[in-house]
Formats: sequence, structure tokens, C-alpha cells
Amino acid sequence: MIERIETGIAPSSSPVNDAIRAGKQVWLVAIAEDPVTGDIVDGDIGVQTRRTVQNLDIAIRAAGGTLANIVQVQVFLIDKADAKGMNAVYAEFFKPPYPVRATVVVKELLASGLRVEMLATAVLG
Repeated sequence: MIERIETGIAPSSSPVNDAIRAGKQVWLVAIAEDPVTGDIVDGDIGVQTRRTVQNLDIAIRAAGGTLANIVQVQVFLIDKADAKGMNAVYAEFFKPPYPVRATVVVKELLASGLRVEMLATAVLG
């Protein structure tokens, strides 16, 4: 059975959830949005990555876990040149053993001004 996790992050106007649980697994998605207003955070890739991972942290804590429970992350960037800056901030939050990760460069993301999006899988318990 799938359970929606209430994260407290401003809900999307699209038919999506930012966190769901099925058994001990939790799936999360985060973007660089202000968790209260839902507005995209202005700034470079460092600023946007920090807010994105902070939103992942909010969501996984709402599910009863921490970032250490995340086993896989998929990162979507709109510019290959942003990988270095994203990695620098990412390493502030994720420690060894790092989650399995794929980083993909895409043409664009749905929200105007958005440079990064992350999809993560966590295992609780």
C-alpha cells in the first residue's frame, strides 16, 4: 500500500507528491523551492542545490528518517558546468557511504529558473 507523507513543504499544483512510502521504502523528489511559499529560490547552482537537499531533508524527516537513510539519488541538471558546484554542496550533506547516484543533464526543467531537481529513494528501519 502506498502512503503519502505530509512533509509540510508547499504542495505542487501538479498531480504529484513530494514523498510517498511503501513498506520500508520512501521515494522523495525535491527542487529548489521555498518550502513555505513554493517559489523557486533565486541563485546559482550552489544556492539551488542547498535548498533542494534541505527540502529532501525536510521530507525524509517527515517520513521518520534522515538523509543517511537515502540509498539512491538521481540528479537532474540543466547545465553540465553545474556539476562541480552541485557536487560541492551535495558532499556537505551526504557522507560515506554515499548513496548510489546518477547525474543527468537535461534540456530544461519544468519550473522557470530551476537548475536542479533530485529524486531519491530511502530505506527506513
